[in-house]
Amino acid sequence: MSKFYKIWLVFDPRRVFVAQGVFLFLLAAMIHLVLLSTERYNWFENAAIKYGEPATPDAIVVE
Repeated sequence: MSKFYKIWLVFDPRRVFVAQGVFLFLLAAMIHLVLLSTERYNWFENAAIKYGEPATPDAIVVE
């Protein structure tokens, strides 16, 4: 347990933290896109239905 610091002798901490940040950002973006693709958790369409606004630009009628 006391020799865990040696992992940083193998890996550069700056690269590890940058790679971790990129990975977490891409994971969060993927989760949001998956949720937006479902009917239950698509908050854009749910808000449009709740507040009576059009969900798509095609639904907007210009007079």
